[in-house]
Amino acid sequence: MSWNRITRLAFPAIRVQRRCMSVRPKESDGVQRRDKVTIQTLQKLREAKVPISMLTAYDYPTAVSCSSNSSIDITLVGDSLAQVCLGYKSTTQLTLDEMIHHASAVARGTTRPLLVADMPFGSYHGSMDDAVNNAVRMVRESQIEAVKLEGGEEIADLVRRLTSIGIPVMAHIGLLPQRHVSLSGYKVQGKNVASAKALVKAAKVLEEAGAFSAVVEAVPKELGRYITENVTMPTIGIGAGPWTSGQVLVWDDAMGTWLGHKAKFVRRFANLQTAREMGVQGYANAVKDGSFPDPQRESYTMDEAEWTRFLEEMDRA
Repeated sequence: MSWNRITRLAFPAIRVQRRCMSVRPKESDGVQRRDKVTIQTLQKLREAKVPISMLTAYDYPTAVSCSSNSSIDITLVGDSLAQVCLGYKSTTQLTLDEMIHHASAVARGTTRPLLVADMPFGSYHGSMDDAVNNAVRMVRESQIEAVKLEGGEEIADLVRRLTSIGIPVMAHIGLLPQRHVSLSGYKVQGKNVASAKALVKAAKVLEEAGAFSAVVEAVPKELGRYITENVTMPTIGIGAGPWTSGQVLVWDDAMGTWLGHKAKFVRRFANLQTAREMGVQGYANAVKDGSFPDPQRESYTMDEAEWTRFLEEMDRA
């Protein structure tokens, strides 16, 4: 007789769970398990011309939201958390420790999407060994599945080194927010022949170095399409037109919670800022006018006899 059979007979109230690989996400009762998105999944989506959806997340609740929607393929812990979460003026102020802290929270809430995180500015611009060690630390401590690096040919050797030790790399070309100062601001890239040719070359070099995908940011839509058609890795556009392999937006841009500049390529898919402000004001008003908490619906009570005894004992004290 099997051990599971013996256990069910001896402990009928205990449900014996099916054993599975430790890395497989838990299955909820009554909920169909959705396959984990992998790099191979993304390649198949590209080949089938099924658009890839990618959204940023910076905390556990947002990660759960991305995972609960079966249409989100990649969750990115973007270094944009510097501005939208931490109040910094630019992504260059974000530290490695801060990224690991937030990425760890996102990892705890991520099940289905592939989980990628930006390597912060300065964490991969020194020696090769330091860059590799920082990437290893992000993977080990945050439990992310891939890192994203901004740059072109100059980071090809690092991409090659990381992929050789099993750390998948997503490239990022076009507008590079970590270099906004040297680029004289957040400007569209690839608008002339020389710049466009350089971006195409960078995409090909990074793919040859081992990048499994590339974010293409703020380039003319024609160039976004040309790059996509001339590489075999999936391209994820953000301000790169409708013909890339997929699209990415910052959560706070898409959900309408960001108070800063709205880029041309941003579309608001919700207006959570208004709902949030109304909720805060409603709570404050209810506290001020005494309607919250309600003595019946939102308060606890003690048995009347017990309360009477309490008062009597307090009087005798």
